[in-house]
Amino acid sequence: MPEDLNLSNLQPAQPREGRKRVGRGLGSGKGRYSGRGIKGQKSRAGSHTMRAGFEGGQMPLAMRIPKLRGNTSKDAMPVGPFRTYTQPVNLRDLDRFDAGEEVTPESLKAKGLIRSVRKDVKLLGTGELTKKLTISVHGASATAREKVEAAGGTLTLLKEAKVRKARHHKAAPTAAEPEEPTADEAEAPAAEG
Repeated sequence: MPEDLNLSNLQPAQPREGRKRVGRGLGSGKGRYSGRGIKGQKSRAGSHTMRAGFEGGQMPLAMRIPKLRGNTSKDAMPVGPFRTYTQPVNLRDLDRFDAGEEVTPESLKAKGLIRSVRKDVKLLGTGELTKKLTISVHGASATAREKVEAAGGTLTLLKEAKVRKARHHKAAPTAAEPEEPTADEAEAPAAEG
């Protein structure tokens, strides 16, 4: 290394390599077609940035296979694209709480029983509950509700379950049940008398 460093004797630590000048003719060292071959899709600009699943314009596999049958609405759980997920918490896991403590999704996350407070929490009835707790979750099984109330605790649902209305079709009258007379038939005997 020279004693006096100045701009006239500065040199890089490693020797520098000149960059390849692609597409600059036969004298460039990359040939006539610059390593891209002759014509076609792969010789064009942007040909290597096709989106995932693109098959050159033909019908892609995802559109050739049969589609999902059945109802795909939000209420038709768990079919369709609107699937939801509930985080299960069993009664035996609530032993980490002290008697009289309030159990909420936030406190469950603090105790490490669930991962996220953005997803619904459902209380399941596996195990026994020996403490009186005030529990607020999005859903609960019938067994879990019975065991919480038997232990003297209270259970509040943060999200009421949707009750789907059953469609009632008017059934044809059976032989035992005679048909009710219409308004015209009911007036006919009164007119005769």
